[in-house]
Amino acid sequence: VEDQRARWERKRSRTAKELLETEHKYLEQLDWVLTYFVTILKAKGTLKPAVLETIFGPLESLYSASHVLSLHLEKGNLGPGLENFCQSLDLYGHYAENLEQANKTLKEQVRKNKSFRKFKKLQETRPQFQGRELEDLLPLPLQRLHQYKHFFRDLLENTSPDTAEYQKLAKTVKSVCEVSHWVQYIFDKKENSLQLLRVQKLLKGQKTQVLTPGRRYIREGWLLVVPSKGEELKRRMFFLFSDILIAAKPCHPLHLLNSNKLACQAVYLLHQCSVDKVFGHTWSQGGLLSLSFPHKTLLLMSSNQQEINDWYKSLIAAVR
Repeated sequence: VEDQRARWERKRSRTAKELLETEHKYLEQLDWVLTYFVTILKAKGTLKPAVLETIFGPLESLYSASHVLSLHLEKGNLGPGLENFCQSLDLYGHYAENLEQANKTLKEQVRKNKSFRKFKKLQETRPQFQGRELEDLLPLPLQRLHQYKHFFRDLLENTSPDTAEYQKLAKTVKSVCEVSHWVQYIFDKKENSLQLLRVQKLLKGQKTQVLTPGRRYIREGWLLVVPSKGEELKRRMFFLFSDILIAAKPCHPLHLLNSNKLACQAVYLLHQCSVDKVFGHTWSQGGLLSLSFPHKTLLLMSSNQQEINDWYKSLIAAVR
């Protein structure tokens, strides 16, 4: 037991030391952004207060929270430091929610505001930023949140469960994980919107409505459709979403407007679908999937075994 405690203490000391060192580095980077951008921009009045607030969000509050945490860590007061830090964790979620609008506003100001464009370019040449642009510096708090999750977990794993500090660490890990999930959800939602928009633009015309609230993009790829009668196999592009499957074929390559687009052939509702593997249990033989709908059965084939297995899993998950 004593050996175990000594091992825990050594690992814990190493983690606490690394947490403090990286916290100092993180604070230094935030301080540069606040000093060379926020403070000077406020003083010069280059940007309107509302625009400044949109671009930098609660960055000053995040700096203050981390500064207080670092002071506690320097004194070895991990428990009180974590309690205080947990009260500021929501700021990271709000910062993530604002980041897309922040980047959009930043891009807009660079395009429209000549004095800001010159100021930004000049500040980015400072040696502290090591060639990074302001766009690269804005995600710093969210990168740090990801690091916190690992540091606090390591500290928890190397703290004796019968101590008061263990309870505080467990609470902190839970809170950090919740905020991390919140941030990840924001990014996943954004990525999903981009995928839906991309597919919508790929399809000819506006008849097929891809952009629907609550719909999630899952996967896409070329598959061969096996006709019910003895016709040729038809190669089609399939887009799988959480509620529908879209089959499309390429538009004519000589079409003036749509040569690089796809024409929607059919939209299948997944809540009425059942999926079966017809064959494809041996490697290198490919496989065949049967999708049964109330008024139609769709046979999809691929010569790639892995691909057919992946489609099968994705379709089963989507139907569920």
